[in-house]
This record gives sequence, structure tokens and C-alpha cells, in this order.
Amino acid sequence: MRLVADGATPASRLVLVKDFETDDGFAFELASPFFLAARDRITFEDGRLVVVRASGERLTPAGDWSTRCGPG
Repeated sequence: MRLVADGATPASRLVLVKDFETDDGFAFELASPFFLAARDRITFEDGRLVVVRASGERLTPAGDWSTRCGPG
């Protein structure tokens, strides 16, 4: 599922996430799987993943950045 991490676009449904891959070959790998609820918004601030719940609660799940190798 493609998610937009702009801090404004909400998730359309409940999703179990283990990593977030960017268009430029990087990935934020979560330390443990995370449930992203419908209407949650995601963003990256200072290199950290931030999840903003519909209630306004802000979570920063643990994880690390990595690179993903493409074909060839």
C-alpha cells in the first residue's frame, strides 16, 4: 500500500506496517510492527518517523534508516 508521509494526508484504513520505503531507495525499518489506524497521518521530522493519531496524539515508533538496493 502506498502511503503519503506529508503529515496531512490520512491513512484510508487500518494497516500493519513493518517499514516505510521512500521513492529514492531509502527505508525506515520499524523495531517492531506497528498498526497505523484509519485517519492516522505520518511524517518524518528530524529523521524520525512521527505518527499523528486522529485524536492529535503524536507517537514516535522506534526504528532505523536503511538503503534498499535496486535491480542491476
